[in-house]
Amino acid sequence: MPWRVAILRGQKVFARAKADGSLDAQGGRVEIRYKPSDGRAYQAGARNLEIDETAAILPEDHCVPGQAVASKADKKKSSGLDAHLAPVAKGSWLAYTDGACSGNPGPAGSGYVVVAPDGRMAEGWDFLGEATNNVAELTGIQHALTLIPKHAPTVIYTDSQYAIGVLGKGWKAKANQELIADIRAMLKGRAGLDFVYVRGHVGVPLNERADELARQAITQRRSHAPTLDPVGE
Repeated sequence: MPWRVAILRGQKVFARAKADGSLDAQGGRVEIRYKPSDGRAYQAGARNLEIDETAAILPEDHCVPGQAVASKADKKKSSGLDAHLAPVAKGSWLAYTDGACSGNPGPAGSGYVVVAPDGRMAEGWDFLGEATNNVAELTGIQHALTLIPKHAPTVIYTDSQYAIGVLGKGWKAKANQELIADIRAMLKGRAGLDFVYVRGHVGVPLNERADELARQAITQRRSHAPTLDPVGE
């Protein structure tokens, strides 16, 4: 495929083109190079590229063969997935939690998915009425913990840096002090507890499911408390 000289935010680039000279957009993105001798291949939005109509269409070998460079969004997505895929201790219980809020504060809900080491799974959601997003995030963790034995190693996946900070890193709680104190009491003495930050909306299935449950709680204005027997202590 040939190349076209184009302008991207005021900078000259070389953009992939079709035989007729139009940009070769795939899903609204076009491969670009900043230098013909640089093999790093980037993607740019077609609408952000302005073809230099005064420049000739360039042959395919004008730019060296390239290798795709991940965008910042792709890197963020990858880091979120990597955190989810990191190995966990054998026999660990897994909890995926999330909170949602329509306005902040506003109608709020929390969702959680708990997975036992033997594969048993439970889903729960809570409509919290008028609350903040942070309260929703914390409540999802609180209710997930009620399903997990205290003696069991536990990994909690959440996209809330706030919740990880006040529950796992010793951050001083300036708000929601009573709720945080209750959860800290639940965490005390637990064996092998880990909080793992997973960026939201990067395709982690059970993280996405927890988010869906939290939003369902808001739209349906109701809660569901699951059971996962035997719980044990």
